[in-house]
Amino acid sequence: MPAPRPPGIAAPLADVIAVVVVVVFAVSPFPDEAFRATGWQLVVALVPAVAMLFRRRLPLVVLAVSLLCAVGLAFAGVLSPSALIAMAISAFAVVDRRGRLVGIVAVSAATAIVFFINAIPLGGDLFDPRALQFVFIIALAGALGDATRSRREFVSAMTERAERAEQGRDEEARRRVAEERVRIARDLHDVVAHQISVISLNAGVASSALETRPERAREALSTIRRSSRTVLADIGGLMALLRSDDPDDLRDLRPQVGLAGLDDLVVQFREAGLRVDLQDDPDRPALSPASDHVAYLVVLEGLTNAHKHGADGAATVRLRADDGSLRVVVDNQVASESGAVPGAMSAAGGHGLRGLRERVVAVRGDVQTGRVGSAFHLEVRIPLDGGAR
Repeated sequence: MPAPRPPGIAAPLADVIAVVVVVVFAVSPFPDEAFRATGWQLVVALVPAVAMLFRRRLPLVVLAVSLLCAVGLAFAGVLSPSALIAMAISAFAVVDRRGRLVGIVAVSAATAIVFFINAIPLGGDLFDPRALQFVFIIALAGALGDATRSRREFVSAMTERAERAEQGRDEEARRRVAEERVRIARDLHDVVAHQISVISLNAGVASSALETRPERAREALSTIRRSSRTVLADIGGLMALLRSDDPDDLRDLRPQVGLAGLDDLVVQFREAGLRVDLQDDPDRPALSPASDHVAYLVVLEGLTNAHKHGADGAATVRLRADDGSLRVVVDNQVASESGAVPGAMSAAGGHGLRGLRERVVAVRGDVQTGRVGSAFHLEVRIPLDGGAR
């Protein structure tokens, strides 16, 4: 398909100019008798002027008509400037409209024919300057047509490339928006899931112990108040993160707690009523910041689900280095009458495990979950080299 054409001279105006130029060269009273056409010769010299109106749709036909007129007049003893100028105009159109290969063949053939037939009215002199100038004009017109086509194709290619780049930027923007939505969902889960779970469980404890064990109810209400303040502060920080346009603010506000906060996390769960047995190797190697944060989230997610779905209010957390990886294991008892994995930690459902899997995979780790006897087993392996994807 031809490349789109840049704005230029209006087609009707260009046609008028081409016709006028050919007519002027046909009727002009040249001093040299060899250039003058009279009678029927003048009629033949004016035929290319009419053909100029069709040079866009039928450039090869117009070039052939102009060539035939030039040949006929040459055998009549006239070197017709109008027919030769018409050939130059149509040579430009042929190369411009039909491409380089067709244009070169057609223009080269026409130029060679003109070179030889112009010698007829000039007494057989092939190198007469009067004839050679028209040969050069036709060849130059073909070269200009090729240059025009090449420039148009270049502009078209640049425009298409710019459009593709714009589409690529739009797709990249949509992809980044989708990734940002997933990240916000993860951060929201990290920030509020644990605290909301603690509030819900302690609300149940306070409701059931309000009359029989008021001191226990007061402890539960105190935990609810403390957790409420914490979650409100965390949500406020997350909202500030969403409203901020400063990348430094985003780094500062985004939760990035690591295993250094593990003891505080265990204390929070113990205060919420979950018995936690923490088995941490004091000599375990340090992780990269990203892997350290993911390991903390693994423990947080495991203890949260143990608190929500556990059968005996107890959980075991083990951290140990093994084969170049840190293994984080969280075990807790589940209800014996239910053979299913707790909903929040099932492989198919639950935003907690789904988001956790994505985070672990991002640091080249893997997650294993399932029932082991009457216990639910969560095991995560995180490479110690800290290479994140």
